[in-house]
Amino acid sequence: MQPRTLALGLVIMVGLALVWEAVVRTLEIAPFLLPPPSAIVAEFAKRPELYMNHALSTLWGASLGFLVAAAAGIVIGTMIVYSWVLRGLLYPVILVLQTVPKVALAPLFIIWVGYGLPSRVVVAAVISFFPVVMSTITGLSSVERDLLDLVRMLKGDRIQQFVKVAFPHAMPFIFSGLKVAVTFAVIGEIVAEFISGNTGLGYVIMVANSEMNVAMSFAALIVLSVMGLVLFGLMELLERVVVPWGAEESEDILSTT
Repeated sequence: MQPRTLALGLVIMVGLALVWEAVVRTLEIAPFLLPPPSAIVAEFAKRPELYMNHALSTLWGASLGFLVAAAAGIVIGTMIVYSWVLRGLLYPVILVLQTVPKVALAPLFIIWVGYGLPSRVVVAAVISFFPVVMSTITGLSSVERDLLDLVRMLKGDRIQQFVKVAFPHAMPFIFSGLKVAVTFAVIGEIVAEFISGNTGLGYVIMVANSEMNVAMSFAALIVLSVMGLVLFGLMELLERVVVPWGAEESEDILSTT
């Protein structure tokens, strides 16, 4: 993300917060319905350690789920592309599972893998798995045949075709999926915390709702949003380091739209 884009986004967010504050103050909206941003900031400042400790718990579960989804998605996506047998077996199953609401599966995961962190990691991984596997399939399937034929003409085997041509070509696609998946992992972690968590920002939101403390809910949501933005930014930074040509192409596309 370019600095000017980030700066513009911050200016817009500050402007929206000022408008929000003015509307709530002018219309005298009750705090239990919609607190002003100043009340949300005051709530966070009153006990920042509460939000930070629970944010670390959410970050840990989401990160583990994302890593599981990333590894499984890349491996399974590669298997689907290079094996017609596995493509026929796995691809329909993945598509069917993607249509199933993950919230409905979360209680089953609690029964199967246990309460707490294990079920949270599984839910986060399942929700963030699909973008990774599909981007891997798309990237590996879009390799130009001429490049593969060139490696074959130079006496390269299929492993060399994959390592030197196919996988580097697919990396920008894979990182596109990873950037989506890392935000999905945070969503999956929160869903799991709603159902089986006693720590994390999702748990904080549940407690706040039970106490009718809307400012507390908003404070947790803002911390959660910042976490998602930071994780997305880290994936963009990693893409610039690992696949600099892919990041440049993405910026060129965005700058022309």
